[in-house]
Amino acid sequence: MKIHHLNRLPLLLAALGLSAQAAPLTFDFKDPKGVNNVQFSLDAPLESITGTGTGISGSVTFDPAQPAATKGKITLDTKSLTVGNPMMADHLRGGNWLDVANHPAITFEAVSLSNVRTQGNVVNAEVAGKLTIKGVTKDIKVPVSFTHLPDKLGARVNDPKVKGDLLVLRANFTINRADFGIQAGKNTDKVAETIQLSLSIAGAAPKA
Repeated sequence: MKIHHLNRLPLLLAALGLSAQAAPLTFDFKDPKGVNNVQFSLDAPLESITGTGTGISGSVTFDPAQPAATKGKITLDTKSLTVGNPMMADHLRGGNWLDVANHPAITFEAVSLSNVRTQGNVVNAEVAGKLTIKGVTKDIKVPVSFTHLPDKLGARVNDPKVKGDLLVLRANFTINRADFGIQAGKNTDKVAETIQLSLSIAGAAPKA
């Protein structure tokens, strides 16, 4: 019986090793380099507006072995939103539009994943979640790709002594400003009602 148990020991150790490797990781999306950003564009008949938002934070829990279980919340500081024209940027952040003084954050909270496809270290899925803008929350579905980069945190921060993984989220989708109470039906010749959003952001999961 002792020999039998000893023969099973390597299998048990291997199973424990696999379990440890498959443990979910929590990635922090507050980027110390300030590179993470959301890009937005509105293409109206008379004017095309493009801009960025850099005040990104939040966390995502991701398990490479079970990507369908991914959960998390990403937050964008509305004060960080800007466009090339300073006067237009002031209008964007003002009370008639995003009203950043009373609504300091835009958030997206992932609720569930569907149509999950894995190819190498990239997971493509449709993420159902809750998007909140200017105090209005809507259920939306967004196509997202997750790229898991083991042991690449040091390369990103240019310090080989720093250990950890990266998770890069990429998404492109559209929303309608009227759905969030942003000047619905107004100034449509210069401000498009449809907003195109694009993001490519990296989160870090440091290792001891």
